[in-house]
Amino acid sequence: MSTVVPRRVTATALGLAALVLAGCANPTDGGTTEVAATPGGRTGINISPDQHRVTTGKVGSIAAEVPERIRRRGTLELVASSGSAAPLTFYATDNKTVIGVEPDLAHLVADVLGLKPHINTVSWENIFVGLDSAKYDAGLSNITVTEERKEKYDFATYREDNLGFEAKKGSGLKVTGPEDVAGRTVAVGSGTNQEKLLIEWSKENEKAGHEPVNIKYYQNDSDTYLALQSGRIDLYLGPNPTAAYHAATTGRTEVVGTYSGAGADLQGLIAATTKKDSGLAKPLADALNHIIDNGTYAKVLKRWGLTDEAVTTSEINPPGLPKTTE
Repeated sequence: MSTVVPRRVTATALGLAALVLAGCANPTDGGTTEVAATPGGRTGINISPDQHRVTTGKVGSIAAEVPERIRRRGTLELVASSGSAAPLTFYATDNKTVIGVEPDLAHLVADVLGLKPHINTVSWENIFVGLDSAKYDAGLSNITVTEERKEKYDFATYREDNLGFEAKKGSGLKVTGPEDVAGRTVAVGSGTNQEKLLIEWSKENEKAGHEPVNIKYYQNDSDTYLALQSGRIDLYLGPNPTAAYHAATTGRTEVVGTYSGAGADLQGLIAATTKKDSGLAKPLADALNHIIDNGTYAKVLKRWGLTDEAVTTSEINPPGLPKTTE
């Protein structure tokens, strides 16, 4: 059973341990890369289409909680962003098989519910369009719990949400708070909680008499990283796992600051997201708690180098990123 427990942090979330990833192989040469699964330890990541995913068994009592229309269908219609964001959701070396920590957890949850997972990849904004229209049952796509989103969606948490500021290697930049991005040109994804946080910081800077943030938007990650390398932007704010993975695998960027996705006073959380009152939040949370308890959840996070972002329980609709204040 899920409990609603705020995961508060003292002072700021800047003391959160950054995810560290180290070394990599050419993805086309053997289909593996290496990441730091635990402090001082490395794990090989399989990025080939043949995933050998961690599996678990059906739990009848939890499967029975799933709304009848979904049980009759036999599939769990899941949605994720089509943007390649290793190690969260991205494409294998065949450029068509969807892999990553999110698809692995989706498969485990579906196992517990006795359903076949069907992962649909769409643009970020269409995740929510599809959830609103009930085209998809749930989104597992690094979606942060926010107070605004809770008005339309129910959440079952499954990972901590930590953000990373990525800069060109050797830039000398360090980000510990709003002042450090005053007057800087920073790229961020539109419609994300990262964007919301950056806008808040920009407002704080203006109120304090500092320059606002020059916020930039790009169509895809490749354009963003080209802008970073060419100096058109100073920083890119995105999920810390993807920032750390990109820095490790390219050697051309570095993470120069981390922050909780819910701001200074609350640990951000990533959650399976469903249309409000769909009846799926409880079975999803119960399935997640089952895989946390049986150890398969930990195996998946270790497999993708994300052990540091594990949660001890799946919470239904916990406190999230506060609404924007004017």
